[in-house]
Amino acid sequence: MIELTAAQVAAATGGRLSADPEARVGGPVVVDSRRVEPGSLFVALPGEHVDGHDYAAGAVAAGATLVLAARELDVPCVVVDDVQTALGELARHVLATLRERGDLRVVAVTGSVGKTTTKDLLGQLLRPEGATVVPRGSFNNEIGLPLTVLEADDSTRFLVLEMGASGVGHLTYLTRIAPPDVSVVLVVGSAHLGEFGGIEAVARAKAEIVTGLAPGGVAVLNADDLRVAAMADAAPGEVVTFGTIPASDVRAEDLGIDRTGRASFTLRVRPGASGATGAEAHARVTLGLVGEHHVTNALAAATAALRLGVALPDVAARLSDARALSPHRMQVTERPDGVTVIDDSYNANPDSMRAALKALAVMAGRDRRSVAVLGEMLELGEDSRVAHDDIGRLVVRLNVKLLVVVGEGAGGIHDGATQEGSWGDETRFVPDVEAASALLRDELREGDVVLVKASNGSGLWRLGDELAAAGADTSGGDGA
Repeated sequence: MIELTAAQVAAATGGRLSADPEARVGGPVVVDSRRVEPGSLFVALPGEHVDGHDYAAGAVAAGATLVLAARELDVPCVVVDDVQTALGELARHVLATLRERGDLRVVAVTGSVGKTTTKDLLGQLLRPEGATVVPRGSFNNEIGLPLTVLEADDSTRFLVLEMGASGVGHLTYLTRIAPPDVSVVLVVGSAHLGEFGGIEAVARAKAEIVTGLAPGGVAVLNADDLRVAAMADAAPGEVVTFGTIPASDVRAEDLGIDRTGRASFTLRVRPGASGATGAEAHARVTLGLVGEHHVTNALAAATAALRLGVALPDVAARLSDARALSPHRMQVTERPDGVTVIDDSYNANPDSMRAALKALAVMAGRDRRSVAVLGEMLELGEDSRVAHDDIGRLVVRLNVKLLVVVGEGAGGIHDGATQEGSWGDETRFVPDVEAASALLRDELREGDVVLVKASNGSGLWRLGDELAAAGADTSGGDGA
């Protein structure tokens, strides 16, 4: 973070100062006292199980200059009405200050699937151009986004932000903190339907990242998704589209998928799409990420990078060299015993589940046995049972050889599979992760390709870690 005095922190957050007003805050802003460094600002967030205020004294003892708190403490602090809101206001102030001082550009990504991989790709495309801040993991909410903004300093040229939403108004709040110069919308899908109340509400919520653009900002929209493409009507300025349809400004042509599930394509760019005039240009890209669905993520990242001034040959070369940076997202491990593990257990919804299953089918091909270990897709509301049933039927249609359904919440997958075809022992239902682990220890054999996929809250990621533990070569991407 840029260096601020305690008085400036108080002014930015609207808080009451109980510290030396000239005390200098210039270290990282943290919500975990274990991450404190000299000069840190410790944010004392209340939580369900722990209260950050209980750790404030330890944070100051470890070197924190100041604590952002909701009540008076016996340490130097700024007292505010709401700590989370104050954190956002501080981030908004710091970003505005950095924009006044230099040429910082903000690019933000949203969508029902693919956000984390796309922001990771953007980081790899932009870092060679200058200092770039990218969120750790999925720091995409009212706490994670301000913390990411506060990592920027005077040397930062690009600030990449992931913006998540579980309801209408969430992205309006986030874009108020950090109005993007480039807003990227990937897909409007069925994630969090139970919280949104319907697909049209999802579309309205995602469109807030477009209406929240900074003055002169550019909306980067997926032309292959009709709901995303329609957001052009809400854009306050320029719109650039990406996709596979011919009308896309930046598009993938001559698309192919190899036996490892990796896509290659010709990246073709219309004149003006990159902000420069001239003839249509193209370059060849071969992705290192597993799954055809990553073409959308790669096109989105490429389009944003082009708008931010990265040359097309560099975009194509860096996309081809890019690798997965976040765990449990189409992370592929080749085990010494000949089993291939595809760990996509970070999150799941019907769209990402279908994409992962198709990647499994491609990687197994005709010569290897495909195994799908699937858990519950959370937050689907009243559509949950039908959505799980549909996935079970897709497993059969893709000719997956063994299905292991984990947990009562995923039972609809088992029902759909057994009703779609006469599977007998080819589909197994187990009550929990431990039972799935025991079954797979006996069942997996050399040559198998096994997919592990579920929402993070199901805990199936523990099985993904266990199955990959004996692996030697790991690569991957993002499924949700």
